[in-house]
Amino acid sequence: MPGLRDLQAAFSAYLKGEDRPDLADAVVADTIAASARLRIHRHHVAESLATALGATFSTVQAIVGDQFFRAMARTFVVQDLPRQPVMAEYGAGFPAFVGGYGPATSLPYLADMARLDWALNMAFHAPLEGRLTAPDLTGLPAERLLGQKLALAAGSTLVWSPYPVDRIWQASRPGATVGAVSLEEGPAAVIVLRRPEEATFVSLSLSEAAFVRALDGGASLEEGAEAAFSVDPAFDLASSFARLLALEAFAALQQIC
Repeated sequence: MPGLRDLQAAFSAYLKGEDRPDLADAVVADTIAASARLRIHRHHVAESLATALGATFSTVQAIVGDQFFRAMARTFVVQDLPRQPVMAEYGAGFPAFVGGYGPATSLPYLADMARLDWALNMAFHAPLEGRLTAPDLTGLPAERLLGQKLALAAGSTLVWSPYPVDRIWQASRPGATVGAVSLEEGPAAVIVLRRPEEATFVSLSLSEAAFVRALDGGASLEEGAEAAFSVDPAFDLASSFARLLALEAFAALQQIC
């Protein structure tokens, strides 16, 4: 009988599709042969993980259909088994996998839809921590405010795509009334947000997206505004910042710098 570590490694390899006849000696058989028990378990694991991925990447599944999605998910599963017990944390590598999945090459936006699904999933499970609001900045001199660096709130994520991911997402909802979406409507940027009972997203202008991306990268408000102005000289810092504050997109300040 192999040691526990070797047994676990062999079992993991078997779940990924390798033929491991040596495992039969480690499985108790009765009316069902050990090899058959192993095949049943491998099938159950693959189907269960594919179902979990379908729940997380519901938009992707809605776009490609159940049969296509399950085939894609099963291919992913054998390459990337869970490394942690929480199923909500499984699937981080799926968007990149979708981007390289040969049968999906006719849907170039699909990987970005998977990224949006994943961001919504992570936002939904993010902690409800303090958010920055406009009253928190009352009395702060303009020059100090412009030099302030802000972090995105837990669960807030910027998703940018050359395709109209916001419109595609809306058109993929059950009972959607959105008409046909043209890929020429892109690019699009959205900010994913944690809400008390759900996760959601709000569409941003490309200049607002450049602003948020800069702040998320450690830039000050002034530096973020410069990034936005480089995209659109008509960018309005005051109104865009007020809008993001109203959305509670930023984490509460630990202290005013």
